[in-house]
Amino acid sequence: MTSIESFVTQPISFVENQKRPVLSQSVYAKRRKDFLERLGKGVAIFASAPTSIRSNDTEYRYRQNSDLYYLTGLTEPESVCLLMPEHPDHKFVLFVRPRNPEKEIWDGRRFGPEGAQQHFQADAAYSIEKLDEELPKYLEKVDSIYYSLGQDARFDQRIINQIKYFRSIRRRNGVGPYTVIDPVEILQEMRLIKSFEEQNLMRYSANIAAQGHIAAMEQVKPGMYEFEIEAIIENQFRRYGALAPAYNSIVGSGLNATILHYVENNRQIQDNELLLVDAGAEYEYYCSDITRTYPANGRFTKAQREIYEIVLAAQLAAIKEVKPGVAFDDIHKKALDVIIDGLLDLGLLSGEKEEIIKEKKHEKFFMHRTSHWLGVDTHDVGKYKVENESRHLEPGIILTVEPGIYIGENPDVPIKYHNIGVRIEDDLLVTSQGAEILTANAPKQINELENIIGRRKSKNETLSCM
Repeated sequence: MTSIESFVTQPISFVENQKRPVLSQSVYAKRRKDFLERLGKGVAIFASAPTSIRSNDTEYRYRQNSDLYYLTGLTEPESVCLLMPEHPDHKFVLFVRPRNPEKEIWDGRRFGPEGAQQHFQADAAYSIEKLDEELPKYLEKVDSIYYSLGQDARFDQRIINQIKYFRSIRRRNGVGPYTVIDPVEILQEMRLIKSFEEQNLMRYSANIAAQGHIAAMEQVKPGMYEFEIEAIIENQFRRYGALAPAYNSIVGSGLNATILHYVENNRQIQDNELLLVDAGAEYEYYCSDITRTYPANGRFTKAQREIYEIVLAAQLAAIKEVKPGVAFDDIHKKALDVIIDGLLDLGLLSGEKEEIIKEKKHEKFFMHRTSHWLGVDTHDVGKYKVENESRHLEPGIILTVEPGIYIGENPDVPIKYHNIGVRIEDDLLVTSQGAEILTANAPKQINELENIIGRRKSKNETLSCM
């Protein structure tokens, strides 16, 4: 449950029991006000994410629907938010689980309607059990329902049933909604530009993630298992207040580093191998996303260094592109330009650059885009194209920059480059002056990495291998 104490803006220093940044309810109230002003007429309905069964009667840890959370801060399941710009009294209504002392003993405290109205500043609140009874009363005088179909089949059917009901009486009574409009475009534009408060949360989230990566670098050594590195990183995430990893952590050694979304993390790390670690924290529902690649034994081989230097040069060149007014696609073009030049120099690609790009020959080594939006979701919402042209960056946008080169056991490539996967990823906030690298605390220069890797071994603090 999100705290409602005042937002903290002190510089981040990782000390025990420090006061951590949170959002106040005034932030959510402003978001709702902005959304209602953009909505126009109708009723917007946001339903909580359904709970998911992990096995038998055991559920996965619950995570709220991002849009519902963004507008309310409510993290409970079985909840619904209504936003109604034209209602005379109830512009913000919540439906939540009722208080139940017996169930709360097992599963934790609930707000209940009275607590939800008071805490979240709703104009009215009801038990979720009264949704089917109360919802038609709010819908009967509007023409449109704003709702995102396709996220929850059960709740989709509930909305469809309402449309069917009002269709059946509309000819006689002349009232009720007859169309469903997706509110996602309104919310995407709101969520894409991060407020001052959001920027501070994401700055903190990025620093948590950096702490996790540093801890892994300090303790890694050949013979450890990938899951040990995962455990070191995620221990730091929780230690500093993260709700969870922002996504399934990727810890890939050797050939596994060439698999983009490798998450098994169960292989023993061998000597002379690179380790690719892609892991971010989710703090107060805001995500960070960092990738670092380094040698498990603390020293790059000549071939590893050659590939790493190309990727690092590509990333630094792409980072320089991040500033207001720059087209989103230009960031990828800059990284791709540097990577192709580097691969041509090594003889891993041949031909004219324009031909390589046109025929996508580079994709056997670099097959993904360089950036994505970042926020309440790791791959956050927001259009990448506007009126069929690449979107131009604006202050307040947060995005990743993450080029990579991945070489498996390719028979067309000299064996010294086999099983080398390198990706370097940072999170950037677009500012009025250029960009701020939120994840700058995580080392990535070769000399930094070789100095930090395994430096706790002499203190006998490295985790024991299985």
